[in-house]
Amino acid sequence: MLKYVNTGIVFQEIPDEVTLAVNISGCPCRCPGCHSRYLWDDIGLPLGTEAIDDFVGKFGADITCIAFMGGDGDPKGVNLLAQYIHEVYPLLKVAWYTGRIRVPAIVNKADFDYLKVGPYIRHLGPLNQPTTNQRLYRRRDDGLFDDITYRFWRESGLQEPATPRHGL
Repeated sequence: MLKYVNTGIVFQEIPDEVTLAVNISGCPCRCPGCHSRYLWDDIGLPLGTEAIDDFVGKFGADITCIAFMGGDGDPKGVNLLAQYIHEVYPLLKVAWYTGRIRVPAIVNKADFDYLKVGPYIRHLGPLNQPTTNQRLYRRRDDGLFDDITYRFWRESGLQEPATPRHGL
């Protein structure tokens, strides 16, 4: 069962979106240098459709996206919530930050508008560092995903790649 510890409205996790970040506990990845070690424990409140309805009731007018931060212990559960959001709240986008190198095969990537993949590796840095191993992908209308990680690097002076990177 998915559990969440807290939520917050954020502006930097998903470019061009006002995002409700939902921090999911029980993370099995245990990345060295993790900034959210408290999410390793099996703590928090149940994260199901009732919680999603409560979030939308409370924050729906202020957000454009819901991002699941974690959930690697139950990727199918995250996928089911993404499906629910798209069915019941079609104006909201859905993102998933997974610490895995790849999206698990049991997950339907088409149920997500954004997917961040990759464990945190301290010496490579987070998404805002050009050396990062992590990648953020945005689903296009044709169902393919574009790598938009470069959007986090603007302050460092790096620009969009001349040839868009596709992936996933």
